Amino acid sequence: MQFLIDGEEVVAEAVGEGGRGPFAEEALPADGHGALWATGEGQRVVLGEPECTGGCCGYLSVFVQRHGGIVEWSDWRAPMDKVRPPAFHFDADQYDAELTRATSTHP
Repeated sequence: MQFLIDGEEVVAEAVGEGGRGPFAEEALPADGHGALWATGEGQRVVLGEPECTGGCCGYLSVFVQRHGGIVEWSDWRAPMDKVRPPAFHFDADQYDAELTRATSTHP
């Protein structure tokens, strides 16, 4: 699974060659209640791991939280020696629509 933000694949760059992002089943479960859905409480979501595994060098994770009409991805944690992506802000309605679309196209 890829995460494109403004045309850039954020997971692949942050986990390095040979790393992986989440499988679609993990990020977009069939029941539609995946960790990517943003709430006011917010939660940390693991988006990838390097080839050596996250237990070795650390996972790529982000804190996902809804602030009214905005969904924020911030406080990134990246595998050792990898650059952390910047914070991202999304229109909440567009964000929800994209998650709904992605969930409905995933078997």
